[in-house]
Amino acid sequence: MKLITPVGHALGWGTAFLLTLGACSPKATSVTTASTTPPPTAEAAPAQPAVALFQIPVEYYTLPNGLKVVLSPDHTAPTATVAAYYNIGFRNEPRNRTGFAHLFEHLMFQGSQNLGKMEFIQLIQKNGGILNGSTRFDFTNYFEVVPAHKLETMLWAEADRMRGLAINQANLTNQQGVVKNEVRVNVLNQPYGGFPWLDMPQYANKNWNNAHNFYGDLKDLDAATLEDAQQFFKTYYAPNNAALAVVGDFEPAQAKAWVEKYFAGIPAATQPPKPDLTEPRQEKEQRFTKDDKLATKPALAFAYHMPERNTPEYYALILLDQILLQGKDSRLYQAMVQKRGLTDDVSGGINYLGNAFNYAGPMLWMGNLVYDQTVKSDSVVSVLDQEINRLAKGGIEQATLDLAVVKLRSTLYDQLSGSDNFGRADMLASFALFDNDPSRINKLEGEFRKITPDVMQRTIQEYLRPTNRTIVVVNPLAKS
Repeated sequence: MKLITPVGHALGWGTAFLLTLGACSPKATSVTTASTTPPPTAEAAPAQPAVALFQIPVEYYTLPNGLKVVLSPDHTAPTATVAAYYNIGFRNEPRNRTGFAHLFEHLMFQGSQNLGKMEFIQLIQKNGGILNGSTRFDFTNYFEVVPAHKLETMLWAEADRMRGLAINQANLTNQQGVVKNEVRVNVLNQPYGGFPWLDMPQYANKNWNNAHNFYGDLKDLDAATLEDAQQFFKTYYAPNNAALAVVGDFEPAQAKAWVEKYFAGIPAATQPPKPDLTEPRQEKEQRFTKDDKLATKPALAFAYHMPERNTPEYYALILLDQILLQGKDSRLYQAMVQKRGLTDDVSGGINYLGNAFNYAGPMLWMGNLVYDQTVKSDSVVSVLDQEINRLAKGGIEQATLDLAVVKLRSTLYDQLSGSDNFGRADMLASFALFDNDPSRINKLEGEFRKITPDVMQRTIQEYLRPTNRTIVVVNPLAKS
């Protein structure tokens, strides 16, 4: 689960992560911490060795205006993290307004009812905190990490811009220019710009919502009007289209009182119907070539459509990602780098704009590499097929499956135990937003341990077949 963040509004320093959706009961439920599983009794020894479980405290409730709230105290460091997630991202932005979700991410830092332009940023930084924001497939997020005694201030500030953003023509025009320049710098004037995170969804998918230019066509960015921006904010930045996660050194009762004080009075808004994000089953391999006037070496990316989220096959493909692509012990790294020397690295994963858990619609499992002119693209694809066929024909032994779970578990808990608590906040907010169940954070490991070699085989046969694959090759036009 390699995390990259090509589209993000970097403010100060920090990392970026992910989330999910649903409606919830106003009655709060909680999941308490537990250190380890109890030891087995002499009469009933378990079939597998007992595994220590890392449990995260979760208290989840919904305000009357629809805002989903997740509290997760952690007293290991005197800091607090506030994360506001809005259920509007690249693929549910309006048609003919490509890049509008990302444009609005920038506008959210231009001032609100009680904070002038740049004052939100200054407020966090002058109090020793960090902040960031990013636009993803299914949400736009904002987070702050501050000393614990400044938690109330951060909740007030987030509520202030949710209640009333400073949307005026000057701010809109300014940020249209900023975003257009970002497109030019990060995509149009970069070798391998947009490859493959921006390119592949447009090639592999058929549904416009999943296949349009997420960064935004320049003509669409220019066409955005002040009225468009005001309506967009009123519709999508409403509390009933959002989740708020608070993680860190605080007392839940006090945090709940502050959330009630600052967020409860913000009115809900009527939400438009959710777009249909479904993709047809791919029945034929697709291959495309992209000319790149700035690239000096060819590159190749491959993508397979993922199983539906939260199904057994979904968990199985996440484990296959560990076996095939993650780490230097992975099958593709060993085959392409160590044994054949086709490239010096192979990277990829599930959800290039986050991780395998913080998205809601269709997704691709992708990999990509840059290689020398002397290497043929068909040679790369041939090795990819060989390694997948080895798994399909030879089967996956339980020991291989167990190792994949260990790798996955290590990566997952590294995210959840980061010093800034953003990884935890990201997953809690995502699971609240998309599943109405942030306590899923404590159930993930159990879902992976249910996966059997038979499920792995079934997943390979259906989802890693060549006819479910899209290949994009970069044709370099610059001189080396």
